[in-house]
Amino acid sequence: MTVIGASDGRLVVLLAAAGYRVIAIERDPLALHGGEVQLPGDRTGHAMGMIERLKQEGLHDRVQVVEQDFLASEPITAPCDAVWTSCSWHYSANHRRPLGEFVDRMQRLVRPGGLFGAEFMMPLTQRHHVLEHYTSPEKLRRYFIGDWDVLLTLRTNEFTEQAHVGQLQDHNHRMGLLLAARASTPS
Repeated sequence: MTVIGASDGRLVVLLAAAGYRVIAIERDPLALHGGEVQLPGDRTGHAMGMIERLKQEGLHDRVQVVEQDFLASEPITAPCDAVWTSCSWHYSANHRRPLGEFVDRMQRLVRPGGLFGAEFMMPLTQRHHVLEHYTSPEKLRRYFIGDWDVLLTLRTNEFTEQAHVGQLQDHNHRMGLLLAARASTPS
């Protein structure tokens, strides 16, 4: 299993605890190593990083942490049973490359018979509508042809998320999810 944009490792820890070997790709030093963060209400606090979290849970031997930009690094050559990303496409650092390139790189990691999963931000504001990285399940389907079968797409209604690290004000979202399977034998 490979997690792209693994952040502070919450999903990585769950997968490793369930017995999976995980490749966790993350470029943000704060997410990886932890440190001082700004909190809502003009407060600061310590955020635990993924590496510390894995050691604390005794799971560091089940996870290969790759501290790199997924789009700028050498591709992983070993095919994975599954690849997942959660809300990484919409970050401005990823806008310098087309969304299709991000999706293609993720797809190339998936072995025949494996799974591709993505949770993503959908457009809300006019600014979002001009950025392809805020997408929809319908628009993503165009990347899943040939050897791919889209198994599930979901979308939320608009909802308000409370302020948190990195977003110090309450804010609204719409989210989508796509799960696809690669054919066991290429077409």
